Amino acid sequence: MEKYVIHGGTRLNGEVMVSGAKNAAVAILPATILCEEPCIIENIPNISDVASIIDILSEMGAKITVLNKNTLEIDASGIRQAEVPYNMARRMRASSYFMGALLGRFHHSKVPLPGGCDFGVRPIDQHLKSFSALGAEYTVESGVVILKADGLNGAHIYFDIVTVGATINAMLAAVLANGMTVIENAAKEPHIVDLANFLNAMGADIMGAGTDVIKIRGVSRLHSATHSIIPDQIEAGTYMVAAAATRGNVLVRGVIPKHLESITSKLLSIGVTVTEYDEAIRVVGDKPYKKTNVKTMPHPGFPTDMQPQIAVLLCLAEGTSLLTEGVWDNRFRYVDELRRLGAQISVDGRVAIIEGIDHFSGAPVKATDLRAGAAMIIAGLAAVGTTEIEDIRHIERGYENIEGKFRALGADIKKIMMPDQAVMQAL
Repeated sequence: MEKYVIHGGTRLNGEVMVSGAKNAAVAILPATILCEEPCIIENIPNISDVASIIDILSEMGAKITVLNKNTLEIDASGIRQAEVPYNMARRMRASSYFMGALLGRFHHSKVPLPGGCDFGVRPIDQHLKSFSALGAEYTVESGVVILKADGLNGAHIYFDIVTVGATINAMLAAVLANGMTVIENAAKEPHIVDLANFLNAMGADIMGAGTDVIKIRGVSRLHSATHSIIPDQIEAGTYMVAAAATRGNVLVRGVIPKHLESITSKLLSIGVTVTEYDEAIRVVGDKPYKKTNVKTMPHPGFPTDMQPQIAVLLCLAEGTSLLTEGVWDNRFRYVDELRRLGAQISVDGRVAIIEGIDHFSGAPVKATDLRAGAAMIIAGLAAVGTTEIEDIRHIERGYENIEGKFRALGADIKKIMMPDQAVMQAL
């Protein structure tokens, strides 16, 4: 096992380049199954969640050619079995996207229920609702979702709640269906739009992505395409908050500022200096920080995936801030870890009450999930003393070279091997 060791107290300074969006990549890569010609995907983030998706595609029979570190050619024509290996699917939540892609191409699939971060129930009822509307029947046997359809036909799908995952799966299943599919109460996240752009580049006919109504006119086949994945909104936001928390001066490059408006707005409210450019954002922590209330919402609201990171910054603001989680039930498990660093936070249901403190103090902590792990890094960078973070595998699911990128900004962070417990016991 590995851990991060951080000697805090250094102001971050310099430039950082944002990688391709994790949440777009894990949808776009399974989407290549719908095309029986090679596709080239550029700007793929080098992270473990993406590696897991590629492993699944390869195991199923796709030919993967590495063109460079962040570019792959994927030829899914060799896939014959519409079945995802159980042990592979359990690594991550996004494995559910194989349901829509395989159903769209083969009209049947067997996909285990997904794994991923554990911060609340992740029901797939809305996914199954969309598949049923398109003409598929489903059963769940021993943790495996089995989908079968004689054919797929366009349908009217209304989601009871806004759900990114179900919106993506409905799009994947509908692009090759007969007729028109209308998805209402659709998610509007940037990676929904990115997926639609990729599918349209392959010959799909999708309108309205980025709004709450998506219309998909089914086509008979898709053709090869080249697509570059959008920059990662959450990675960008993480570096923005880290710059603010350390009172630094950082230029975050390779971003789409419009995707970051909800994050930028809250940073400005807290007192951070933010300057937008065409494809970059500069963040400077040069003023006192003041209390601010934040509520996470589906896009274009403040992203739930930025909730733990903004909590760190609110800890360093004067006064009492309220942080309300509007998406997931159990996303405050990291609070106990922040308390180890000196945070004064109490949680009541979906609301965290945060009392501002002067500084964090280094301590051993754990990454309880992907974004909570990023928050621990930010807190450690801002802390006085040394912070050690365990369970960093969670962090590496979603951030490419996070250690190297922070070091390039002046952070004192390194990854070290922890002695295996069994080895220790044998000594």
